[in-house]
Amino acid sequence: MTRVVGIDIAKHTFDIATLQANGKFRTKAKLANTQSGFELLQQWLNKHAEPKAWVVMEATGIYHEALAQWLHKRGYKVCVLNPAQTARYAGSQLQRVKTDKVDAKLIADYGLRHLDKLRSWEPEKPEIRRLRALVKRLRDLQELEQIEQNRLDVTHDAKAVALIESMLKHIRQQIQDTLDAIKKHFDDNDDLKGQRDLLTSIDGIADKTAALLLAELGDIRRFKSTRSVTAFAGLNPKLQESGKLKGHVCISRMGSASLRAGLYLPAVVSMTHNAAIRAMADRMRAKGKAGKQIVCAAMRKLLCIAYGVLKSGLPFDSKLAIAN
Repeated sequence: MTRVVGIDIAKHTFDIATLQANGKFRTKAKLANTQSGFELLQQWLNKHAEPKAWVVMEATGIYHEALAQWLHKRGYKVCVLNPAQTARYAGSQLQRVKTDKVDAKLIADYGLRHLDKLRSWEPEKPEIRRLRALVKRLRDLQELEQIEQNRLDVTHDAKAVALIESMLKHIRQQIQDTLDAIKKHFDDNDDLKGQRDLLTSIDGIADKTAALLLAELGDIRRFKSTRSVTAFAGLNPKLQESGKLKGHVCISRMGSASLRAGLYLPAVVSMTHNAAIRAMADRMRAKGKAGKQIVCAAMRKLLCIAYGVLKSGLPFDSKLAIAN
């Protein structure tokens, strides 16, 4: 039997579990999510798992990354699951108790039952990790700017206004510094710069959106088709039918929320300035589709075009996009 080790990981600790030949789980709880905890995990794996064992964990923000990289360097087959996969599996098993130890057992059990669907995780290139960190920082700063601007709009006390304006000035300088750092990062990496130039050849995509796409998508080769890349963004159609509700289609939203948010305004712009997306939007309006459906379709189309130019290495051709 192929051994599968399930790991439930949190910010500071992680729990591990593996199913033994006797049908019982062997577990270990509350290992530190640090180098010392990784060393204890190595000792545990040496005793209870063969070198070719699968180690399966969930994508938990950034908390899983250090352990996944550490295991990958030591030759273990690492699989990082979308938490939605294990959540659905837990529901199918009528799981009523949720603890870290129980979750580790669930992940191990899921891995055993879906061995043929496990995919090896590969660490991303350092330049992609840095780009993602910079793009995330930019997004956080822009959210802070909006919060402070909202406070300024409803504040009338002179002293408070002065303090808010001072904070806004500092945040805006940080935003500019981050934008400069992103530009320099592209300039220092020829591959990233080439990919950015391909994306900005698409009408509707500018430098910020290109940076977001490259940060979120990472290595484009990991996506086998436009279907897989739209599913990653949560823009794949989802049919909902129940009782009298028939034929209601929405997007799944089971993917990168930041990617969806970042594509909204570019999609709206592309409905005017991108011939391929404008033609699609006109066809949908003629069929009586709602505005929200048209915008979602434009987001999906824009993402598929971006995938196409990155995959082919060729700049955007509106005539080819219209034909497809």
